[in-house]
Amino acid sequence: MNVVITVDPRDGRRRSTDLSETDESRLEAIADQASRAAQWLSGLGRLGRADMLDRVAASLESRRADLVAAAEAETGLSTARLDGELTRAVWQFRMFGDVLRDGAYLEAAIDHAADTPIGPGPDLRRMLVPLGPVAVFGASNFPFAFSVAGGDTAAALAAGCPTVLKAHPSHPLTSHASADAIESAIRDLGGPDGVIGIVYGEQAGRSLVRHPAIRAAALTGSVGAARAIQAAIDERPDPIPLYAELSSVNPIVVLPGAAGDRSDRIAEGLFTSFTASGGQLCTKPGLAFVPSDPAGDQLVDALRERVASAVGAVLLNERIRDAYEKQAAAFERAGARVAARPQVEPGEGFTVAPTLLEVGLPDLTTEIADECFGPLLIVVRYRDVTELDAALATVPPSLTGAIHSGPADETAVVRRLVDVFAARAGRIVFDGYPTGVRVSWAQHHGGPWPSTNAVHTSVGATAIRRFLRPLAWQDAPEWILPEELRDEYAAIPRRVDGRLESKGE
Repeated sequence: MNVVITVDPRDGRRRSTDLSETDESRLEAIADQASRAAQWLSGLGRLGRADMLDRVAASLESRRADLVAAAEAETGLSTARLDGELTRAVWQFRMFGDVLRDGAYLEAAIDHAADTPIGPGPDLRRMLVPLGPVAVFGASNFPFAFSVAGGDTAAALAAGCPTVLKAHPSHPLTSHASADAIESAIRDLGGPDGVIGIVYGEQAGRSLVRHPAIRAAALTGSVGAARAIQAAIDERPDPIPLYAELSSVNPIVVLPGAAGDRSDRIAEGLFTSFTASGGQLCTKPGLAFVPSDPAGDQLVDALRERVASAVGAVLLNERIRDAYEKQAAAFERAGARVAARPQVEPGEGFTVAPTLLEVGLPDLTTEIADECFGPLLIVVRYRDVTELDAALATVPPSLTGAIHSGPADETAVVRRLVDVFAARAGRIVFDGYPTGVRVSWAQHHGGPWPSTNAVHTSVGATAIRRFLRPLAWQDAPEWILPEELRDEYAAIPRRVDGRLESKGE
């Protein structure tokens, strides 16, 4: 078996680990354990799973120092960034515990037998139930929040689905340590092997989604990775869904009033947003539309000064570094001009220079309006707000679209831009920046293709919906019904005979 290698991106040093790539026999055992663990998760019930998620959160918290140290050595991200990300991961598990206790996620509905305008109607009871074991592919840029201890794992376990993780090669030791923390909490509850599992290696990932026990897959990664996983899924005799978050440009429009009112503040916000974490965020703004007027010039000058004095950014791995440099060069060949790029010594690791490019709106092409993963922003200068509608149609649909506006006389333009973004993004940001995604009940983190391939979110309470399916019981005896569908049960919101009933009714 091949030994798993870890690389420190700060110096490029490669180290062998005690881990091995998962072979077919081991994967078969992991999938079999996951299948058997589904019954234990079901037996816990909603409240038991909520307690389990709280225990997982506590286990991760208790290992904070070791987990952050492991991730820092494998990602080059700062201790502060990783510490905050682990806090987010812990919060996600606790939030899904709250989702379970609330119970509304089940969408429970009861229609008692009754005469209807089209004849006698049977007794029908419906709610959402777990899909079964699922596969989750860890993301390179979030070793906690979108990896083994991430929101996909929390949502799947909350739904009652055993979860098999595909560790990302950029942080295998962090993945292993995170899985161990989760498994420890489950063992303390008396849980069996298979509630959570982990596999290593590209081939293991393909074999995992082909395995008949797996009922869904989730990925945060590139379009290429999604297509490779989908190709493996297509080899199955039975299809399963792939929930993938992929590519996003996240355009920001700065209207003339906003530039005139607060150009320096917007420049600071833009700089922070596109360079934070080395620009390796799915919500990083890639295009900023700025007016071609004196206020816009002042904004761009302030942004240029910040970029020119910036230090190098350590990217997560060699592949991301090479792709960043290739894409930046492609933008320049397509007509984007370098506005600012500091001199940065590349060193032995994967360090790159933050880059600010500029292009006039008439020269914005589909080649330029593309994602570049890393600390790069393209400023697009426009002369009249009426040009923006057609220009934004050049930008691929994204996770987000942002609008910075000024005086009240810009409200008509804002309304028109909101209509444009509503058709091409999953979240519209007003006078702010898309980076920094809140974990909450109202959050939606998705968008039209190619930002995601589904309507479901990967962040927030409704992320649980991806790992559930509806099931209806017709004229079922009460003893066979889940307790949430029995007449006397009143601990969750339900729709009974067409009327929405809150808890306790």
